[in-house]
Amino acid sequence: MQQLTQKLGSGEMAIQELPFPQVGKGQVLVRNHYSIISGGTEGSTVSAARKSLIGKAKERPQQVKQVFDTLRAQGPVQTYRAVVKKLDAYSSLGYSSAGKVIAIGEGVTEFKIGDKVACAGAGYANHAEVVSVPVNLCVKLSESADLKHAAYNTLGSIAMQGVRQADLRVGETCVVIGLGLLGYISSLLLKASGVNVIGIDIALGSVELALQHKIVDEAYVRDTPCIETKIQQATSGIGADAVIIAAATDSLDPINVAGAVARKKGTVVVLGAVPTGFERDPYWYRKELELKMACSYGPGRYDFEYEEKGVDYPVAYVRWTEKRNMEAFQRLIEKGLVDLEYLTTHEFDFDDAPQAFDLVASKSEHFVGIALKYDVHKVISREPVVVNEGPTLGKVSISFIGVGSYAQSNLLPNIPASPDVARIGVLANTGATSKRVAERFKFSFCSDSEADLLSERTNTLFIATRHDSHAEFVIKGLKADKHIFVEKPLCLTEEELEQITTLYLAGGRSLMVGFNRRFSPLTSDLKEKVGSAPMAMIYRVNAGSVPKDTWIQDVELGGGRIIGEACHFIDLLTFICGSLPSTISAIAVPDAHGLNDTVTLSIQFKNGSTGVIAYFSNGSRDLTKEYIEVYSGGVTAIIQDFKELKVYGNGKPYKNKLVSQNKGQSEMVGAFVSSLLSSSECPISYQDIYAATKASFMSLRSLQNGSIPYDVLAL
Repeated sequence: MQQLTQKLGSGEMAIQELPFPQVGKGQVLVRNHYSIISGGTEGSTVSAARKSLIGKAKERPQQVKQVFDTLRAQGPVQTYRAVVKKLDAYSSLGYSSAGKVIAIGEGVTEFKIGDKVACAGAGYANHAEVVSVPVNLCVKLSESADLKHAAYNTLGSIAMQGVRQADLRVGETCVVIGLGLLGYISSLLLKASGVNVIGIDIALGSVELALQHKIVDEAYVRDTPCIETKIQQATSGIGADAVIIAAATDSLDPINVAGAVARKKGTVVVLGAVPTGFERDPYWYRKELELKMACSYGPGRYDFEYEEKGVDYPVAYVRWTEKRNMEAFQRLIEKGLVDLEYLTTHEFDFDDAPQAFDLVASKSEHFVGIALKYDVHKVISREPVVVNEGPTLGKVSISFIGVGSYAQSNLLPNIPASPDVARIGVLANTGATSKRVAERFKFSFCSDSEADLLSERTNTLFIATRHDSHAEFVIKGLKADKHIFVEKPLCLTEEELEQITTLYLAGGRSLMVGFNRRFSPLTSDLKEKVGSAPMAMIYRVNAGSVPKDTWIQDVELGGGRIIGEACHFIDLLTFICGSLPSTISAIAVPDAHGLNDTVTLSIQFKNGSTGVIAYFSNGSRDLTKEYIEVYSGGVTAIIQDFKELKVYGNGKPYKNKLVSQNKGQSEMVGAFVSSLLSSSECPISYQDIYAATKASFMSLRSLQNGSIPYDVLAL
């Protein structure tokens, strides 16, 4: 299928042949008939991408700061990779479309194949022939629905949330500042509600269109003399009951004009992207005005549980969610109460989408709504997309499932360049990511089908997906007789661990988990210096806080931070002392959300060694992340953030300082591939993998049962 993409670095825009997006649990696959270009949001995105690097830096100072933070923490190599990945990625455009359902994901009951639907959401309702959308960002339409009008779904729900925030009654007056697409739709919704509407815009053409089609009752160009007096006259001296700012500007003028034209105790709603540093006197303070923000489509927006997992809010407590806003907007269109026909000032075939965006960026002529029309009679192939002509087979033939930031920065760049190593296929959630990764790292094809990657062409599978799918893909890979490299954690439940263990022991393939820290040069150096006597180890991790509503903290999706991350540190202590854990206990500092991510793990190892993992989410970000101390036989060794090793004892202190941080990712990938090439044992024994995974489960059990120690039963 084809999709419009743009590179942030060069601004290059193209229609690409890509694999279908993945249809996850609670999602529907939709063939677009129309999508709408937002001149404001998308126009600014496209314009920013076309600027020079200096121009981009000036526009996004926060991201520049992040680059320097990464440079300080991880060094130039990782920083360079992160920047290149960002600049060279194929970015998706679009967030409002309509079409027909062609497939449904697990757990979906409210849609069926063939349904007409309207779709919303950046990253979902893209300018593409086929999109995959969560059920709470998709609404069913009637059979008679006009899909071009329905494609305004996202813009309509954004405008509706602004109108709801204004909380107006029949006969009241609202001033709409900014007569672009959002301003027009807001005005139409207000008029359909029996509200008097006065529009203001800096462009005469926008004002004339609004008056011509009676979108507003009155409208003025911003520089109209005595504009405040005119609005006072139009409202019988009362002023506007509410003001909706639908403009996009860096100027303070809209917020100050809103204060001037609003009545005393009135409401100002910020719908567009404007600064809010209003002048306190004479209007805002003396009128006791109320400022409200309209958050996109409405309640549920940016809520992971609602949007990603499909958990709805009870209607008795949240009457108008983002999905219910979308449904209400579609009903108004269907009943003819909101007429969008004249808002589509331009229509382009999807093949001509780059020219449509040239119009948006250049503003060479007046436009409001720009619709992209798709050829729905065209046959769309689901065959793998061939990217590079290269060796189809090698002694090690690698495919990747999941190619997010970590994989692109730490796994893919470290695959050895060897004639014996073939790069076969790539599969990611989005076709744009799959295609770009396949191009950049020289894989033969990208696909949306697991079967293509589990075929006989692949003998080695790298899995770098979200945590909740690790076990699923490991099991599928082992059943397909593949060597497996999986990012940590191996799995999220004890049942999954036992199922994987049974399959692994029954087969003859390697299974490796991405416990990279044991491969760091500093770890190897430390292990040599401290020897193998029973030792006491302290591992402090200044992990930093992660919001409760991210997938990492979700027990079902990420496993929480103990299972998702602490397994790393359990493995490293296991490697350093050369012995498996025998018992583990855990105690956590209470937190408001019950996340248990400021936790101390105490481990007893079979050879008498002890280890303490102090995993803290409540520390300062100015402190380095990882600090390790090892005490053994009169020797003390310290690793500082995998940049420096110091060893005390036996004479003059030993010091090994690296130019930049090295957590062993390159060495780990190299060791794994080398073991396959030489048909030798996996670099990490399955006993160690099993023990680290089991210990993370037992630490959770300890937390749940008063911090009592639990045995870590060996394989």
